[in-house]
Amino acid sequence: MKRRQALAQARTVLAGNNIDDASIEGEILLRHVLGISRARLFADLDGDVSPHQEKTLMELVARRVRGEPASYITGRREFYGLDFIVNPHVLIPRPETELLVEKAINLCRKNSYSKIADIGTGCGVVAISLAVNLPEKTIYAIDISSSALEVARENCRIHKTLDRVILLEGDMLEPLPGPVDLIIANLPYVRGTDISNKGELSFEPRLALDGGEEGLDKIKKLCLQAGKKLCKNGSLLLEIGQGQAEALKNDLHNIFPSALIEVERDLAGIERMVCLSLT
Repeated sequence: MKRRQALAQARTVLAGNNIDDASIEGEILLRHVLGISRARLFADLDGDVSPHQEKTLMELVARRVRGEPASYITGRREFYGLDFIVNPHVLIPRPETELLVEKAINLCRKNSYSKIADIGTGCGVVAISLAVNLPEKTIYAIDISSSALEVARENCRIHKTLDRVILLEGDMLEPLPGPVDLIIANLPYVRGTDISNKGELSFEPRLALDGGEEGLDKIKKLCLQAGKKLCKNGSLLLEIGQGQAEALKNDLHNIFPSALIEVERDLAGIERMVCLSLT
């Protein structure tokens, strides 16, 4: 079988089972089986796929059809132009979280921030992306899950940031040795009732998804701790879910009456990020 035939076959099966982005995911699975880059795949679509590779590809396609996310199947996920290891111990990074990274980079450069804390770091995509783009900064990456931190540590090794990303195990801000200029967090914000035993979310760690009844339990807990852990003129960046901005703004106004609070939308127009700046 030729590569173009294998690709068409994978895409057809995925599309026939209502997998979103079947075209892209078919390509991802084929490239994983062949162990080649996207450029190499499309440079030689008439290259051969062995019977063993074809069998392996269709086994992976079957796993995807059963709902297992492609990132867990391949063990990889791209984020902010970098390649990261992921596994079922960590949440799969979402494209919208890149907004947090972009905002954090701009804030650090504008305000000359030197110390950053990434709370709920998971596989470390936010902390490492910041370390790669802000090599002079010190970044604390905190997670309550030791299994998640093992993945983050391996990603730090891959991207050569172990000297600048300090991995700490613990709950929220408790492990921080002292105040920081910027706290950035992509904490669980899915409403508990929205997490079912079916679909892709069922494959991801509930600890990294479940934000309680309204989805804001852990975010509110972090906000209550932030006052003692932010330096003067520091900032707090939070990723949130759809429809949560107004409630969180009200809570933040009560905790930080004089702070500047802004909400930014993602590319889909959803209010996705809350930025608090102390004045």
